[in-house]
Amino acid sequence: MSLRIYGNRALKTLPGQATRPTSSRVREALFNIWQGAIAECRWLDLCAGSGAMGAEALCRGARYVVGIEQSARACVIIRQNWQKVAKDGQTFQVIQGDVVRQIKTLAGQSFDRIYFDPPYVSELYEPVIAAIAQYHLLAAQGELAVEHAPNRSAISTPPVFEICRRKVYGNTALTFYHWSETV
Repeated sequence: MSLRIYGNRALKTLPGQATRPTSSRVREALFNIWQGAIAECRWLDLCAGSGAMGAEALCRGARYVVGIEQSARACVIIRQNWQKVAKDGQTFQVIQGDVVRQIKTLAGQSFDRIYFDPPYVSELYEPVIAAIAQYHLLAAQGELAVEHAPNRSAISTPPVFEICRRKVYGNTALTFYHWSETV
């Protein structure tokens, strides 16, 4: 599959449907919403797939990008893609393994923007969002964007997070969270 990101840069992807890259429409919408907040940010890409979101963040000036992806084959491609777009002063890390198990290795770190795109029918939503809260991975003024099917029933989140916006783009919905001001 052919995939292009910011600046018309081509990325490698796994053949077939093993990973489901976020559509260019949704990717563009997300980066338009977060424009002005990407340069120099710390970005976390959960269920990174092809790494397109992290690559886009690097292209737009993110200082540090971390991706967690279960597929070892996908991790090889993510590293290649990120190496191709990273500039001097930018660093990245790709962690291979189950996101629920691996997310705790990030305890003590803080990210300005977190993008979470699990398989839509998975049971990963609640445990991963709970872990983000438990390990305080989201920076104080940061935002978490969760990609899901638009018809998905409510995602149970810890009371420390509140929804700040929700957008639907055809077969994809993005729900954005930040720290609750009441907790």
